[in-house]
Amino acid sequence: DRDPLTGSESAPGTGGDESRGLAKAVEMCNNNGHCRKFDAGTMCPSYRVTHDEQHTTRGRANTLRLALSGQLGEEDLSGDAVHAALELCVSCKGCKRECPTGVDMARLKIEALAAYRTRHALSLGERIVGYLPRYAPYISAIPTFANLRDRIPGLAALTQRVLGLSTRRRLPRWQGNYLRSSTRKASVDGAAREVVLFVDTFTNYFATDSARAARRVLETAGYRVHLNAVPGGRPLCCGRTFLSVGLVDEAKAEARRTLDALLPFARRGVAIVGLEPSCLLSMRDEFLTYRFGEDAELVARHALLFEEFLVREREAGRLELALRPLVAEALVHAHCHQKAFAAAAAMQTVLNWIPGLVARPAETSCCGMAGAFGYEARHFDISMRMAEASLLPAVRNAGRKTLIVADGFSCRHQIRDGARRRPLHVAQALERALERGVATR
Repeated sequence: DRDPLTGSESAPGTGGDESRGLAKAVEMCNNNGHCRKFDAGTMCPSYRVTHDEQHTTRGRANTLRLALSGQLGEEDLSGDAVHAALELCVSCKGCKRECPTGVDMARLKIEALAAYRTRHALSLGERIVGYLPRYAPYISAIPTFANLRDRIPGLAALTQRVLGLSTRRRLPRWQGNYLRSSTRKASVDGAAREVVLFVDTFTNYFATDSARAARRVLETAGYRVHLNAVPGGRPLCCGRTFLSVGLVDEAKAEARRTLDALLPFARRGVAIVGLEPSCLLSMRDEFLTYRFGEDAELVARHALLFEEFLVREREAGRLELALRPLVAEALVHAHCHQKAFAAAAAMQTVLNWIPGLVARPAETSCCGMAGAFGYEARHFDISMRMAEASLLPAVRNAGRKTLIVADGFSCRHQIRDGARRRPLHVAQALERALERGVATR
């Protein structure tokens, strides 16, 4: 059960109905229709471009209702009708924050995908996406070979036929393995304060500059930085890619492995700081639904986005970065999950610390990339329509010298593809403003 006024939830599986709470989660939708809005906010990005009731939070909830109550004939939660209703849900969690009753369609989609997997095997493309954290350490060792898809004529067309990846979309470029190379470099010796920098799968292999920038900012501020590398093994992972294809057990295994490694830090009060919103915030959301008890709750209390951590430390009087002026403007696009968890304002706050920088938020819905969604050929057009609704026009209208700042890896890729701009993670913007000397504390 979830209280729509306070947001408090009972433990998973304790809803008291035959579906162990799932039906009650669906019934939180009272058909108020707020998901049909087109003004400010995020909800509901797919409906905003299709104008089809089926693609609203309400429409999806009604389909789930019919499936759970046996009104879809022989079809149930694992059937094609539910799958079709949820296919264009990009799991933005806009409904979790903006729906008056707090319907969390992203979580309901995970349940439906898990049911769908009991009857439908993964496609090769879905397997490539879901198991990325498992094979990435090996592929990253041969980045030149791994990046041939967008260089050799015909390979993109082949991957579209075999994997379903659109020929109109360039794939992220493999850049190596940041965690593997960085574990050889010592952090600040003798620093009294510690922090865990949790470098997610996409940052580790495809956006290493963001990780380097974040570590430099933290070390300049006098923190000893621990990384989520595992000696002799692959890095810790939040399991998000597995959830995206309905492999809940695999996601739980990754979460358990991550909790076990992070608990010693959390018990010492050390913050766990992440760069990718969908990854880090899963520690404050999905991890709490896996029945890991106090372990998950403890880690969740110490899990912060990079900018959230900086704001907290500065407000506590523990942080003062020496930043040089940057006379420029910055257009700030917040990831949907940052908005859903009321974490977007911290980006604006830290950018305002930079003298001369004028930062303003982009009033946008979802970027439309949503992990692998925007790379898939069958979803490419809808992905671009979501981006063109507000984000890409805002970026194009920004001056050429305006910094485009976005924490989400997928958001940055959508901006690069759709507007030919090179957006920065907030850590990179701060790094640009760092003085050469050590920060005063």
